[in-house]
Amino acid sequence: MAVRRNPDKRMKLSGHLRELRKRLFRSALAILAGTVIGWFMFDYVFFALQEPILRIATEEDVVASVNFPNLASAFDLHVQVAFFIGLFLTSPFWLYQIWAFVAPAFRTKERKYTVAFALTSTPLFLSGAYLGWWLFPGFVKSLLSFTPTGSSNVINGSEYVLFTVRVLLVFGLAFVLPVVLVLLNAIGTLSGKSILKGWRPAIFIISLIGALATPVSDPVSMFLLMIPLLAFYYLSAAIALANDKRRARKAKDSIDGPDLATDYKPDAVS
Repeated sequence: MAVRRNPDKRMKLSGHLRELRKRLFRSALAILAGTVIGWFMFDYVFFALQEPILRIATEEDVVASVNFPNLASAFDLHVQVAFFIGLFLTSPFWLYQIWAFVAPAFRTKERKYTVAFALTSTPLFLSGAYLGWWLFPGFVKSLLSFTPTGSSNVINGSEYVLFTVRVLLVFGLAFVLPVVLVLLNAIGTLSGKSILKGWRPAIFIISLIGALATPVSDPVSMFLLMIPLLAFYYLSAAIALANDKRRARKAKDSIDGPDLATDYKPDAVS
């Protein structure tokens, strides 16, 4: 009788490396295709990026413009913006590739939670990035207000784009953090009571994120980020508590077993 050499279907290290290479190659191709699309969207996106500077410079009578310090800067900026556009456009695909590589390490029950995480984290990330984009003109206005009278603010194009992307990423990732708490609770790593008891450090961390994400000393922008983060935090705690109660009730039912007093039926007397 033949003996199965790999009864647990475990993959060797070389197999994991081949799988990782395949996932990375597919992600790279998708991002490259998105970058090509982003190349033709550059004019529209770059106009939207510099529109707050041009508008505020006109309204506030400040000399400010996006400039290119050398001959190749315009081309470099074109490539950077196209790459970031491609990265955002293809994010569902390469996020799925990451999940497809990690998923075999989870049990079947845990994979269900990772799928839910992937489905909820993407719209939350985009919502956070949109909030950052909505607040971004206020950041630009506050920063340009520090330009002394009679001076001009010459802004490096590459640095300005990287600054914009960094703000959008921080806002987007901040909205995903509460989903991570729910995922940790779903796989049994963190209880709902632990999440709720940690409200003091959570508020401190949320305040720190709000301060770091808003690059200006504007308390209104900071609170506009903190309010949804606090709401998401307590919502994640409520979901975790409900999940803990459901898990405890299920465990109790499995231990108690059927109620013999009610389930027992004597045989009929012939």
